[in-house]
Amino acid sequence: MGFKMLNFLRLTALFAAFSGVTVATAEVLEVVTIASRQNTDRAEVLASTAVVDQDVLELLSHAHIQQPLSRLAGVNLNRGNGQEYLPAIRSPVLTGAGACGGFLMAEDGIPLRATGFCNINELFEAHSEVARRIEVLRGPGTVLYGSNAIHGVINIITPDINAVDSLGYELGPNDYHRLKLTATANDFAVSTSLTSDGGYRDHSGFDQQKLSLRRRTNSGNLSIDSGLTATNLNQETAGYISGDAAYKDRAKAQSNPNPEAFRDARSLRLWSRVVYQLPSAELIVTPYMRHTQMDFLQHFLPGTPLEQNGQFSLGTQISYHFSPADTLELIVGTDAEYSDGYLKQSQDSPTQGSAFLQKTVPMGKHYDYQVDVAVAALFINSQWSVTDSWTLHAGARYESTHYDYHNQMLAGRTRDDGSSCESGGCRYSRPPSGSNSFDNWSGDMGFIHKLSDSHSIYGRLSRAFRAPQATELYRLQREQQVADLDSESLVATELGIRGSSDLVNYSIALYQMEKDNFIYRDTKFYNVSDGRTEHLGLEAQLGIAITEQIEFNLAATYARHRYRQGNFVEAVDIGGNDMDTAPRHFGNARLLWRPSEQTQLEWEWQLMGDYFLDPQNRYSYPGHSVFNVRSSHRLSEQLNLYARVLNITDRAYAERADYSGFVGERFFPGEPRSLNLGIQWQW
Repeated sequence: MGFKMLNFLRLTALFAAFSGVTVATAEVLEVVTIASRQNTDRAEVLASTAVVDQDVLELLSHAHIQQPLSRLAGVNLNRGNGQEYLPAIRSPVLTGAGACGGFLMAEDGIPLRATGFCNINELFEAHSEVARRIEVLRGPGTVLYGSNAIHGVINIITPDINAVDSLGYELGPNDYHRLKLTATANDFAVSTSLTSDGGYRDHSGFDQQKLSLRRRTNSGNLSIDSGLTATNLNQETAGYISGDAAYKDRAKAQSNPNPEAFRDARSLRLWSRVVYQLPSAELIVTPYMRHTQMDFLQHFLPGTPLEQNGQFSLGTQISYHFSPADTLELIVGTDAEYSDGYLKQSQDSPTQGSAFLQKTVPMGKHYDYQVDVAVAALFINSQWSVTDSWTLHAGARYESTHYDYHNQMLAGRTRDDGSSCESGGCRYSRPPSGSNSFDNWSGDMGFIHKLSDSHSIYGRLSRAFRAPQATELYRLQREQQVADLDSESLVATELGIRGSSDLVNYSIALYQMEKDNFIYRDTKFYNVSDGRTEHLGLEAQLGIAITEQIEFNLAATYARHRYRQGNFVEAVDIGGNDMDTAPRHFGNARLLWRPSEQTQLEWEWQLMGDYFLDPQNRYSYPGHSVFNVRSSHRLSEQLNLYARVLNITDRAYAERADYSGFVGERFFPGEPRSLNLGIQWQW
């Protein structure tokens, strides 16, 4: 570990020294909307941003959202079965009822889920398969984002009316088939992807359908972009395999201990972005509607209960962009949202396992509640060009969140008929109807200093928050009757350098973050918010044009995610321990060769470092390396063939590893070597 870290620091120091060289070339303009809701040059954004562009997405033709995001420093998604995953951006891989609240996932600038109703796998509701780019903001979001934008923001940008018309078909192992279509006409665009996968593991696989529509109208100073995305997922889910290094046993890796598990999810989002241009200002109003429904069998819980949840929400984003002076740019705005969500959990067969579980986990309904959520926010952001080379940024946001909770069952830890469970009471506890309110603020300030037209350094101090999720407040267990939770808050400092030339583009960021009121479930099965964590990391992205035909790209991460003093597990203070599923180093290196204008070939090395599986740091996963090869060949201007071989060395590895006190070490096994072939026709 020490040797690897030393080499990483030496390499990063070399990048930093190189990046200080002034190169008199034009900067490559790369646009993002993730920071300001406008098309903005990444070099002008006071945050660490990254983009997976359309050329890369076409070469990848990814089957899972993890594949493009793994090419970015600081981002570490643990792939589950089917379309599932567990997220990490400048964080450990977070799990638990509200873990998804640490990240804001969006499509076309609209959060995929309403405040309070996030889902850990919600990116499968975005239409990333046809995306024209994927934007990532690492660390706290800007003040234009509210609750959940603590560790990072991911924004999927769908094809607009300028997209290239195309039709593609792909096939692979385990009866994998996918059809993709993008077509435009006048001011209208439609994109669809239809996927069927038989699954590598027994009794697994999924069918997924997605549709995106875009419409644009212009009239004088007024332009309106409208979009719709609808998705449907029917998945047969494979669960963890358990046992010491169980992922190395190929027969066991292909097995499925939970053949009954499934996930059915549907989503619909509709929005319009109205932009009104004034002589020295711009008004952007974005009303939206979204609806989700999901049924899934919780195979990881005793009794494998069925969860049914859904939410309907209406909202609007309003921002006014103007320049009161030549050197000053301001954004002021307001966000408002109303949501109606529900959750039901029920079990239709007796619980298996120990006598204690059989007595305390009953058949019948466990939860049945409905929650109304109202959110209102005000924000202001400023950018002051002090000189041609110095720019100062500052912003603040105030947000109020109010929950009205309606319990539609008997309150307490009884069976659904009111009778008591043996051994002290039932596992599941339902608080009485009530309300909760959370008022939070976020802010950031910092500078950007241009070293030249193409190179700059920046520094940022920011504060972010997330309100507790509905499941953390109202889905209680054992003796807990009320969850007295505070909002999580995180304070971050960051220093970075970035730039580009004809031959090199790079970005290096060093960050330190401290999080208070971290919400988790303690050893009594209570939801509490007294956790404290710290996060320190170094990220480097590098691209080098070695020759006109050969390009090298690197994304490298070194990070420490630790518990601070005062975090107890089994009466032992784990302060200073690494958080579980928090590798200290991981990375991605790629070599792209274009022997001709028609052909390209990419070799990829994916490295995952070792990490602990439990807060006590008793068990660990040794890490792995996986090698992939991708290629494409254009037969004509209209016809393109592509292929990819993943895990070319047929390495036995785990996409995810953790530890359970009930079964010990658990794993989601990685897939063996696979070959996918595809064809795309453009017109």
